[in-house]
Parts: sequence; structure tokens; C-alpha cells
Amino acid sequence: MNSARAVAAAEDLLRSHREVTAPTTFGLLGAEWELLPGVYAPALTSSAALYAEWLPYPVGGSFCEVGCGTGYLAVLAAERGCARVVALDVSPAAVENTRRNAQLHGVAEGVEVAVGDLFAPLTAEDRFDVVFWNSAFIDGVPESSPADNDLASAFFDDGYRTHRRFLADAGAHLAPGGLLLLGFCDLGNRSLLESVAAQDGWRPRTVRACTAPAPGGQLRFELIALERV
Repeated sequence: MNSARAVAAAEDLLRSHREVTAPTTFGLLGAEWELLPGVYAPALTSSAALYAEWLPYPVGGSFCEVGCGTGYLAVLAAERGCARVVALDVSPAAVENTRRNAQLHGVAEGVEVAVGDLFAPLTAEDRFDVVFWNSAFIDGVPESSPADNDLASAFFDDGYRTHRRFLADAGAHLAPGGLLLLGFCDLGNRSLLESVAAQDGWRPRTVRACTAPAPGGQLRFELIALERV
């Protein structure tokens, strides 16, 4: 999909998220979840349920989600037996949302939550068996400069600058044999992702993919593993 169409599709989805102006709830995976204004709403796209099914949760191991949003994946990781779960987000609203959902589902003690840009809240000793980011795959900028920049950053990454920083730092937080995974979509710029990844010695490989309904039509969602070249 060309850049103009991708940006337009992301703008439509961003507008849908801005319609959430008060705390509410949504249903997903047979459970109820809290949603705060300004936080990415998993129920608005089919990818949420797909990633919940596709992700490998290391039972007895460690799981880190970058860009945790509502925290539903971090909660699932704790419920499915991960010994350590860390959820990170640049948005204070998302961090609070994750805390609320961890408490709602009875796993508050098993989910560590921190606010910060990408891996900034971690120490050099923090390493994980699985690191996942449902990435901001739109290569472009929103039409306006919204006040809710944290929400816009969940969709837009102009020139894949954030992807570059993510891939530059991710290796330092992987345990031996650990998996680095991205959520991606055919609205994204795969060739740019491959170029950015190669600069830091990574090669993207699609491990799961599915075409599913989304606002405005069908989209192909992917779970991508980043492997060392």
C-alpha cells in the first residue's frame, strides 16, 4: 500500500481512538478490560486477538512488552505462566491503564509496569526470553500536530526513527536464545524495516500472518521475528 493511503487509514483509526473521551470498558478474548482516554484500543482492530494467540509466552521465563497500551498482552503473559512480566510505555495513561487491567485480572503482583521511552526504564541487567512491540508501522506523520502525541506515536513513525532506536537497543535486553518480535501490518513499509534492521545486524522474518477485517477494509497482519544476521 502506498504511503498516502497508509497515512489516511491511520488517520481514520486515530480519529476513532480520539472518540474515547472517558474511561470505558471493552470485551476481548472472552474477558472485560478497562480503556482510558488516549490509550490504544485493542478492540478496534483484529490484530489484538491475533497477537494474543500468536505470541509465545515463555512459561517460567520472562516477557517484556514495549508499548503495552491497555496491558492485555502483559496480563495474558502473567496468566499463562511467565515468571516475570514487564510492561513499558511512553504514555503515562497507558501505564495506568495496564496497572488497572493487571489489578482487574488478579495479576497485579506479577506485572511490573513502567513509563518511559522504549527500553529507557530498564537497567543493563534486565534481559528477557521474549521482547515484543506492536510497532507503530505507519511511515509518515499525522495531518495535524495533535495534543495527544503519545496516542499518535502508537500509529506513526516517520522514517522509522523509533524502529531504529528499538533495534539498536533491543539486543542488550535479550536473554541468551531470546526472541525479539514485532507486530506489523501491510500498511507498513517492509522494505524500510528491512533496511533499518540490517543496519543493526537484524533480519526480519515473518513467522505468522493473517488477512483480517479492519476499519476501511482487509489488512494483512504479521508477527515478525528479528533474527541476527
